[in-house]
Amino acid sequence: MLRTDGAELYLLTRGARRDAPVILWLHGGPGGAEGPLFRLFNGALETDFVVAYWDQRGAGRSYSADADPARLTVAQHLEDLDFVVDHLRAKFGADKIALIGHSWGSALGLLYARRHPEKVAAFVGVGQFVSGIEGQRAQYSFVDTEARRMGDRTALTELAAIGPPPYSATNGLRVQDLVDRFGGYFHSRPSFLMTILRGICGGYIAPWEIGKFIHANNVSLEAMNDEISQLDLRLSAPSVDAPVIFILGRHDRHVDSRMAAAYFEQLQAPGKALIWFEGAAHNIPFEQPELFNLRVTQALHDLEARIGR
Repeated sequence: MLRTDGAELYLLTRGARRDAPVILWLHGGPGGAEGPLFRLFNGALETDFVVAYWDQRGAGRSYSADADPARLTVAQHLEDLDFVVDHLRAKFGADKIALIGHSWGSALGLLYARRHPEKVAAFVGVGQFVSGIEGQRAQYSFVDTEARRMGDRTALTELAAIGPPPYSATNGLRVQDLVDRFGGYFHSRPSFLMTILRGICGGYIAPWEIGKFIHANNVSLEAMNDEISQLDLRLSAPSVDAPVIFILGRHDRHVDSRMAAAYFEQLQAPGKALIWFEGAAHNIPFEQPELFNLRVTQALHDLEARIGR
């Protein structure tokens, strides 16, 4: 637990070799502490890297019922991330570390890389966020089109009840469920029951923590909904002075991978790579974990990213 500015942040660091390059996972949500899932599905990365799993302020094991939700802002998360990055750099004697951001974490990581490129060996955006409001519009269009194509009156009724964006945090989750219904959130879905059982039996999460993780996610979503809805990386991060890798699922309509691919073409960076996963949607690390682990390792080496030393 790292103490900083009114919060205790949970950080778990694992690896086969202490002198290996350092990777820091940035989970989605905001508030969706995916550390147990990253360990369960992507723990093989610990063979070649020192891998740090961080629960962001207000998420997972960093959640405190006494904390003020008003402190959950993009600016605060960037400050917290800088604190965690400096901690890892000092602990492992690393000038730079790599960041892997999933979903919301991809926005956080890219904004950080733009602000502190001197500390970032490479940034890997998975299910890359681009624009909050345009992402919501793309979700609405996708669900409407697919529901009409398949004659799904139930989905159309639900979508009509929600209405067009912008969405509240609650309605955002409802639309996410509809996107998932048509394969735009998960395309290759792992067994939910087996994932829970493996996570508990493997010691990645305790049964009594699951409810807390879900509650923390809902608190963060509500607190940050308006700010993230207005976030557009095309305006706030048109360039970054660090190598960038985008890993996108061909079927991703949660943030819409087509929008991310267009942003990638415009993004200015000293080195770029775009990797498509043809059999996945938004949750690539959990849909195709073995291939994901391999591609991440290869991509970092191909970019000759100076991770760590």
